[in-house]
Amino acid sequence: MIYIKTTEEIEIMRESVLSVSKTLAVIAEHIGEGVTTAKLDKIAEEYIRDNGGVPSFKGYHGFPAALCMSVNEQVVHGIPGNYVLKSGDVISVDCGVYKNGFHGDHAYSFKIGNVSEEKSKLLRITKESLYKGIEAAKVGNRIGDISYAIQSYVQTEGYSVVRELTGHGLGKELHEDPYVPNFGRRGNGKKIKNGMVLAIEPMINMGKKEVSQLSDGWTIVTKDRQPSAHFEHDIAIVNGKAEILSTFNLLEAVLKKRGMEIS
Repeated sequence: MIYIKTTEEIEIMRESVLSVSKTLAVIAEHIGEGVTTAKLDKIAEEYIRDNGGVPSFKGYHGFPAALCMSVNEQVVHGIPGNYVLKSGDVISVDCGVYKNGFHGDHAYSFKIGNVSEEKSKLLRITKESLYKGIEAAKVGNRIGDISYAIQSYVQTEGYSVVRELTGHGLGKELHEDPYVPNFGRRGNGKKIKNGMVLAIEPMINMGKKEVSQLSDGWTIVTKDRQPSAHFEHDIAIVNGKAEILSTFNLLEAVLKKRGMEIS
């Protein structure tokens, strides 16, 4: 069942989502070569709790951390640990915050040090595909129009779309209907309506689309071990079109100040 949000609920959600954006900006202050993913996770959890939120992911179906941190061939759901980030890595940082009764949930793929042009292009196209999907999120379209916009754009560039994982509705629950695949046909799926809040999140592989799960029960990796990229925004359908509730501007301003490459 799709839960349509009121104007008031969307405004409350805006604060929950912005808490995620601010947390990712804090991560941007600390991320870099020589830093462990566990240290970044600790920083994020402390910031979230110090600012009146609760990490949405920690304890969710048993997930042990505040952030999902997925490096290189890891697609999503990577568990923070002792891995030390090194030059050439790309890492998806996915964050959720529960605040004022609602969840925010979005993600950004960061470049660490000197990243190859191949990986840089993968991140750029994946990020651009997110905005292509958002453009298609409007009243009069269906979920499949979002899916098609993402898939057609990345496949034209020679990349593949992960099938097993999708975007989703967002609200009082972290994952709500409708689910938003990153592949599909125009005109298919649920009708897009005012008051829908969606987390749109392309997960795009440099190589083939097939993925597998590691023995930790969480981390999803590409079967061919080629790099993957992941970007996610939270949107609300307002007055017939998508309004982006989340922002990458905060974290990208930090990266720019630090002289780091923006994806």
